[in-house]
Amino acid sequence: MPKQITDIRDFLQKARRKDARSVKIKKSDKVVKFKIRCSKYLYTLCVTDTEKADKLTQSLPPGTTLKLWGVTTCKCGA
Repeated sequence: MPKQITDIRDFLQKARRKDARSVKIKKSDKVVKFKIRCSKYLYTLCVTDTEKADKLTQSLPPGTTLKLWGVTTCKCGA
C-alpha cells in the first residue's frame, strides 16, 4: 500500500532507513514526485517548488539508488 508524506523532514528520515531500497523521481511540468520503496510501504512526496525539489535530491543519502523518470517538454516557438 502506498502512503503519501507531506513533511520533507519525515521523507528524509524514511530515506535514511535501512530498508529503503530505491528512490524514484518523476518530474512533470508542475509537480516533482519523490517515491521511496521501503520493505512494507511505498512513500510518496509531492513538491511543487522546483528549487526545493533540487535541494531535496541533493540531500538524499548517497547509498540509495536513484531512478529518474518523467516527461520533459520543450516549449519552443517552432
